[in-house]
Amino acid sequence: MQKNKEYVGVDVSQESLDMVAHHTGESRSFSNDSAGIANSTAWLTEVKPAIIVMEATGGMEVPLYIALQEASLPAAVINPRQIRDFARSIGILAKTDKVDAKVLARYAATVQPEARPLPDEEAHKLRTLVTRRRQLGEMIIAETNRARATRDKAMKQRIHAHLEWLRQELANIDKDISRTIKKNPVWQAKNKLLQSTPGVGPVLSATLIAELPELGILNHKKIAALVGIAPFNRDSGKHRGERRIWGGRCKVRQSLYMAALSAARCNPAIETFYQRLVASGKEKKVALTACMRKLLTILNAMLKHNSHWSYATSADTHTLSAKTVAYGTAY
Repeated sequence: MQKNKEYVGVDVSQESLDMVAHHTGESRSFSNDSAGIANSTAWLTEVKPAIIVMEATGGMEVPLYIALQEASLPAAVINPRQIRDFARSIGILAKTDKVDAKVLARYAATVQPEARPLPDEEAHKLRTLVTRRRQLGEMIIAETNRARATRDKAMKQRIHAHLEWLRQELANIDKDISRTIKKNPVWQAKNKLLQSTPGVGPVLSATLIAELPELGILNHKKIAALVGIAPFNRDSGKHRGERRIWGGRCKVRQSLYMAALSAARCNPAIETFYQRLVASGKEKKVALTACMRKLLTILNAMLKHNSHWSYATSADTHTLSAKTVAYGTAY
């Protein structure tokens, strides 16, 4: 910990911004509006913190985060679960705005997370479209289940009318996503590379471009951990527990799961891998999780080397191209 630098925690709520400086203990509260954000940014500029930490609060933190970026103040938005786990680890169970701000400040000083730049407007738009598409899909599933469950004919007709509107809106969102990707040459190139892989369609491709920009940059172990499909050990002493996946970007993982289901049937490399694991006694769910990781590893290598999907058949085994195989076979 660098004692000569300050660390600030910010608890963001709909009405207020509660801030605490870790070393001095100085606390301030501002309204979460344009005037309050301007005043809080001015105060933080005077404090000159090494890092400002806040929780992800479903978008309420975005206006402040943008203002901090514009003021060249280092900020990081952290998963709320990480903050609660940190609070429990230091024996803090109470939860108020001021207490949360203190915990965030202590987390900032202890962990010292890296400041991350805010995605540009174009990336934010794509992520918003992908998120909305996911929401529409969830609503379609929910309404379909309601239509099956209800016995009232009039209500069933209303639900079907709503379903028709949702499906049309989903089609419109898909067109918007496609147009947004095509406008960006880098995204369009990534999109073509990703969709050249059997089992990878426009939904997974758009999700990876929007929500996993690190793909093709990190190595295969780090990218798997980032998505949450890297199994973690659960050992203690002589006990050897089952390795389980944990954390990560669940929305990316959900899309990857659906793609792995498809790839296990139509992608020769993934299909052979899946069948080999099942034949060796692995549970189907475990084997499918391994396929998710293998598929992600392959896609990561493809973007890293700017290479399209390719495979060669030899005897009864399908193998990847030489450039990809070094990254695609590790599990």
